Amino acid sequence: MPVQTVDTFPALVSRFVADLANLLEEPTPRTLSATDFIDLVERTRDVLGSSSLGTLYDASEDLDAAAIYLTDALDSEPADQTLLLARARTHLRDAIETAG
Repeated sequence: MPVQTVDTFPALVSRFVADLANLLEEPTPRTLSATDFIDLVERTRDVLGSSSLGTLYDASEDLDAAAIYLTDALDSEPADQTLLLARARTHLRDAIETAG
């Protein structure tokens, strides 16, 4: 079975939007732009970061790193964008696993 990569904004949104909305106990947004997705990541980061539970705080740190990579990817060259989105994907995945 081939490994599926998530190296575009639409693919990242598709892969992680439901999990992030679930962490916020909100309905899953139907469509999000790249900046809307970054806002969702940052809101989730802020909610988890305000928790006194260590695992949720750790997840918020991963979301903070993901938000930085996502923001940097907005205006980057295509080759750089692929790398930045891959790093963001790793932090998003780790945050969701940690918070779950």
